[in-house]
Amino acid sequence: MPRRILMVCLGNICRSPLAHGVMSDLLPEDIVDSAGTSSYHIGSPPDPRSVSIAKQHNIDITNQSARLFTASHFADFDHIYVMDQQNYRDVISLAQTQNDINKVELLCEAAGLGKLAVPDPYYGGVDGFKDVFDLVKNACLRIKNKWN
Repeated sequence: MPRRILMVCLGNICRSPLAHGVMSDLLPEDIVDSAGTSSYHIGSPPDPRSVSIAKQHNIDITNQSARLFTASHFADFDHIYVMDQQNYRDVISLAQTQNDINKVELLCEAAGLGKLAVPDPYYGGVDGFKDVFDLVKNACLRIKNKWN
């Protein structure tokens, strides 16, 4: 049975679309999606800088569209990976059971990288997106290897 994995960041246009794309590429047999904890960008495509860095690594995220994380996602996904502590708090605030809470982890912590946050590159330059891609790919590879 395929795992159901959700990647979550603030606006669902920078970090979580990259994590979504990377994890989908690494685990094509699993169901991977993404969402954001804010409604700023609902319906928007990923940031062009995220699209560009993903494309440089032969990952196409152009079909993704930003959506809001809701409490219903707890039932729809087995693993919910958040990019930072604020995302964690926002997602946990919608949990209704301990089982819901148990599904939520910081991406880097789940990968054995400690409580490291995936930094939001939105207000920075292209280098920030490259750094985020590298961190997300490392974390996703570590999670994949942990499962295999």
